[in-house]
Amino acid sequence: MTESLRRSGEYEYDSQQYGYSAPVNPEWPPPPPYEPAATAPLPAPEPPARKRPRGPVALLAAVAIVAAAVGGATAYGFQELTGKDSVTATGTSTNAVPAGKRGNVAAIAAAVSPSVVEINATLDNGSSTGSGVITSGNGEIVTNNHVIAGAQSVRVRTSDGRSYTADVVGTDRSKDLALIKLEGASGLKAATLGNSSSVQVGDSVVAIGSPEGLTGTVTSGIVSALDRDVTVPTDESQGQGAGGDGQWPFQFGGRQFNGDTGSSTTTYKAIQTDASLNPGNSGGALIDAAGNIIGINSAMYSSSQQQSSSSDAGSIGLGFAIPVNTVKADLAKLRSGGQN
Repeated sequence: MTESLRRSGEYEYDSQQYGYSAPVNPEWPPPPPYEPAATAPLPAPEPPARKRPRGPVALLAAVAIVAAAVGGATAYGFQELTGKDSVTATGTSTNAVPAGKRGNVAAIAAAVSPSVVEINATLDNGSSTGSGVITSGNGEIVTNNHVIAGAQSVRVRTSDGRSYTADVVGTDRSKDLALIKLEGASGLKAATLGNSSSVQVGDSVVAIGSPEGLTGTVTSGIVSALDRDVTVPTDESQGQGAGGDGQWPFQFGGRQFNGDTGSSTTTYKAIQTDASLNPGNSGGALIDAAGNIIGINSAMYSSSQQQSSSSDAGSIGLGFAIPVNTVKADLAKLRSGGQN
């Protein structure tokens, strides 16, 4: 209620109530034939002390309490969704690095590197190496599905050198995403998930991952395009390593790279970047100038002349990342143990 609660006339002083008025009843005695002696007029009685209306104040206090409760409930709900030990806002105003260090690659690397891990999966036909992003302090990690597809066992190494065994919690082949959980982990630094819908072409970005097993490698560049159609296999037999030399086959622009994607595929809209990505960066972080995760690195482009040898293959300035909003929308399903 925004209207005043004071009734009409309440606490208003009526001058006619205390001043003199001529008699209106003819039976009253007439006034004396002479002027009465002047006397000091009686002071007008003061109106009752005005009390602060309690209604609006109480209402405002109640609103404040309710707002605080709703805010707390919202924060708790987000905490339950992401599994974070402490809730971090995910809007574009969030700064994982100090405001004065925005865009500073060294500051971004220092802030986010503890939230990026190296993943080693043992496969039937060998092994694969990729990266992952910590989403909760107790060891939940988002990565690409192709990094752990067909894995018999999974080991994870954090930026400080600790090693953990990990279990696969949920996978989503249609989005090339997976969630794994470290055994016995606690106190890890969860990454801040940003807002990929606010990303623009030309924005500065940083990529962190473990290319060729080089843990914590940092590269930088810009967002060179948005909404690129990237097609990847959904058949686990086409997983990492099937394309040869630890690379992940995918299609882009009507062409196949890093091997044959097979007949069972899925296509997603990717963020394109010229930040250097190499085998092993898959599942790692693409980060904005404020230190927020805006994408999960998923594929690198190599020209056909470079595919004959792993020693020749490498980034030529075209990499692709799954937008983080896709990741956030999929987290609940992954955490519930979805396998598709």
